[in-house]
Amino acid sequence: MNASDALAAKSTEYELRFASLFDPGRGYVFPCDASGRVALDDLSDCARCNYFYARTLIGRDFRVPCVLPR
Repeated sequence: MNASDALAAKSTEYELRFASLFDPGRGYVFPCDASGRVALDDLSDCARCNYFYARTLIGRDFRVPCVLPR
């Protein structure tokens, strides 16, 4: 088991949540580990693009992401 496999196995326990600044209840959620690291290789192309989009717009459209247990 390499580091990527270990991260993917643990990524089902937590989620990284990007909440919208303007529309309560909307945003993006991605599986992550307890430190907030997302296994990008395990995301679909669409989910990967959404992750980079949300990360880029922190402070403009999205709050700072938080790590929550699933």
